[in-house]
Amino acid sequence: MKTEIVYRDNAEELDSFVASHPKGHFLQTSVWGRVKDDWQWFGVIARDDSGKIKGTLAVLARRISKLKYHMLYAPRGPVCDLHDAETFNALVKAAKEEGGKLNGYMLKIDTDALASDEEYAQIIKEAGFVQQPRFMNFEGYQCRFVYRLDISGKTEDEVFAAFASKHRYNVRVALKHNVEIRRCGSEAAEDFYRIMEETGERDGFAIRSAAYFAKIIDTFGEDCRLNMAYYEGEPIAGTLCVHWGNKVWYFYGASLNSHRNVMPNYLLQWTNIQWAISLGCDIYDFRGVSGIVDENNGLYRFKKGFSGDMLEFMGEADLTVDAKGKKTVEAAQKIAKMLRR
Repeated sequence: MKTEIVYRDNAEELDSFVASHPKGHFLQTSVWGRVKDDWQWFGVIARDDSGKIKGTLAVLARRISKLKYHMLYAPRGPVCDLHDAETFNALVKAAKEEGGKLNGYMLKIDTDALASDEEYAQIIKEAGFVQQPRFMNFEGYQCRFVYRLDISGKTEDEVFAAFASKHRYNVRVALKHNVEIRRCGSEAAEDFYRIMEETGERDGFAIRSAAYFAKIIDTFGEDCRLNMAYYEGEPIAGTLCVHWGNKVWYFYGASLNSHRNVMPNYLLQWTNIQWAISLGCDIYDFRGVSGIVDENNGLYRFKKGFSGDMLEFMGEADLTVDAKGKKTVEAAQKIAKMLRR
């Protein structure tokens, strides 16, 4: 098994492999690395003796405060046959070596392997990774529990018919009220941000800046859709979705407190799903939900009504790259926490 390191400006082969692989994820591309340009980024490619790519791993490196050490993070990586221990270990070994040049002290992965995948769990354990405690909500870097809709080989009529009857009704309500869905560019990021501010205040979560949303839209280009819902000429809701390979991800969503009676969110999701179907995708990923199933939870009911499947992924696993560096970082973080108190 041979490995090579690539960077943002020469990662076309890595990105193509990620797009072609069933475990591919947009967070494992150099395109995402360009969005996260405040982090350092490198990719690992593993090949067999014939030169065929067997797997890839994209790594973000973030410096910890004013220390010299970097945390290495491979969101939703690696991209390979997760039961191929040889490829997995080759990718990790190369990532550790390259990360060592950046004073990396820890490598974190959160592969979208199912929590029930005992074979993969054993592979990462034997590689030295320590599984982090199970969390039930949104405590981690990525969502542990997600809702995914299988659209492989299905028509729009077949997908729509599988929605809960109330969801089909709400899509029609939006159409009846002449809610208009427009595909927008980064020029609409300010409108999306303004609506997101109201959503964050209502639902109690921190939000990203308008510039951040604009960067995602411009960097992913045709593989990104900012769809905005307009009612009587005014923007009242929006979604930001990203496409890569066989999937479309619902990345961000926002809606005003007003005009919720015209059901813009339902029409937005249906429009996004139609886009995924038109691209020939296999999966529309609604991303995170709480692992505590509660029919009274509005987010859970909303995503469930589109008739997807709730999946639990394995969660975060950490590998110590530099034991001394890890101790230094943990000590510094402990002191900082005490000072904040």
